[in-house]
Amino acid sequence: MDLPLMTAKAYKYKAELLVKDYLLADSYVPYASVLGGILMCKLAYDFTRFISSFYFKGYASLTKMKKIEWNNRGMSTVHAIFITVMSIYLVFFSGLFSDQQDGPVTFRSSSLSNFTLGVSIGYFITDLAMILWLYPSLGGMEYLVHHALSLTAVTYAMLSGEGQLYTYMSLISETTTPGINLRWFLDVAGMKRSKRYVANGVAMFVTWLIFLHYDQIKQMDTFGYLLVSVAPIILFVMNMIWFSKILRGLKKTLAKRH
Repeated sequence: MDLPLMTAKAYKYKAELLVKDYLLADSYVPYASVLGGILMCKLAYDFTRFISSFYFKGYASLTKMKKIEWNNRGMSTVHAIFITVMSIYLVFFSGLFSDQQDGPVTFRSSSLSNFTLGVSIGYFITDLAMILWLYPSLGGMEYLVHHALSLTAVTYAMLSGEGQLYTYMSLISETTTPGINLRWFLDVAGMKRSKRYVANGVAMFVTWLIFLHYDQIKQMDTFGYLLVSVAPIILFVMNMIWFSKILRGLKKTLAKRH
């Protein structure tokens, strides 16, 4: 076996040990994952700025505030892709929330599920800080309410281990974010009449699972019970309001095209 291959395998082994013994170790998960989420936001923000300056000719002519929002939306798109993929895996494919497992589904968690929530917490902290710092340029009161509620629910689910199934079902709705951001990018780029502008993400949000396991939810403490019962409904209403705005914009776009 040649030396480069042996070296590569040694590094891979060390990386696996690092993830297993530190990043996914129960005592380190909250800190490592939140910091990882903040770092992910920083890298995504800088990467969006770097790529846009090379591949989008109009980027340089944008105002300072437009550039910040452009990069911020690139950051939110990266988080949305990450959390959607992980939510779908954990809910439908990991077996963590399978009915074949013993014990109430409302109290199930794992190192990976906690780590994933921590990354999302890092994103919500970063984005909320940017919204507050630049208020109201990056979003009004509805964004503050959405992020504050999401941050509270996700943090509680990670620290307590309760209601993670419903938290992930709600986070699957982030699948609409890349489509919404793409629409904004195309609008700013002056491509409102293009076919890509007409295409939008389809809203995904599920709340009926709450009532499917209602007998188990009643076993949670009062704060967790309220979060699981109320937070998804509020977020659902807010998402429907935003989605209705997207539909109105889509109707206007189709009317102009015809």
